Amino acid sequence: MPDARIARRINRAHWDALASAHGQDAYYDTEALIAGQDSLTEVETAGIREAIGAVAGLDVLHLQCHIGFDAISLARRGARVVGADFSPASLEKARALAKRCEVDVRFVEAEATRLPVELHNRFDLVYATVGVLVWIDDVRAWMRSAAAALRGGGKLLLVDGHPLYSMLESADPLRFDFPYVNDGPRAFDEPGSYAGAELDVAATASVNYGHSLGEIVNDALAARLKIEHLEEHVDADFDPRGDVLPREDDGRYRLRIDGELLPFIFTMIAAKP
Repeated sequence: MPDARIARRINRAHWDALASAHGQDAYYDTEALIAGQDSLTEVETAGIREAIGAVAGLDVLHLQCHIGFDAISLARRGARVVGADFSPASLEKARALAKRCEVDVRFVEAEATRLPVELHNRFDLVYATVGVLVWIDDVRAWMRSAAAALRGGGKLLLVDGHPLYSMLESADPLRFDFPYVNDGPRAFDEPGSYAGAELDVAATASVNYGHSLGEIVNDALAARLKIEHLEEHVDADFDPRGDVLPREDDGRYRLRIDGELLPFIFTMIAAKP
């Protein structure tokens, strides 16, 4: 398995390739975004409401922003937004999208676990959602970095795929191909993307890491963040992995194993004292 430095290089190439592939698909509907559609899901919107009420007039850091859809949507809601990502191609596309949307967002190339000092003690909200921690080898460093970006009293909003859900290769038939806890890097090489299996992605190799819910919470506490809210979702308006779960008759997504509901998304809100 690759070490952390090599894994970051592999993942950066993968996310650069995803940036080229994304934006012409149903998951990332560029024309709808330009026309004014808000990209935040109901889980993300509920998390913002629980964390800070509303973002208007606040300083928000969108951590691991990819091509900037949510950063643009947050700016439209009245926030002063900075988007940070380690993928230069993602940031180039995000800047172009923000310009087409006529929205003011600053985008910064940075490692999520080592945000630059210029971003420290600046933000009321650090927003990181969906497909976040499986790309991080050291969650404790990630939590310390997010905490450093917050000003006193600021909040971290983390909405991500539940570790139980990350384990699944498929729900029916039930198969697992990923660990619940962090046992080191796991290498994958699969075509397409979570935005569409048919998408042409030039660099398909990636490296992921499992992290249990207990590890995530304890790493936040080790970063001296105060956990204010932790919720496990068994029902949502989207599938965080794109196409693993079937849409049910009411248009909602649920993870059912032998008829029993299991969580597939979690929300964590933590405050910097």
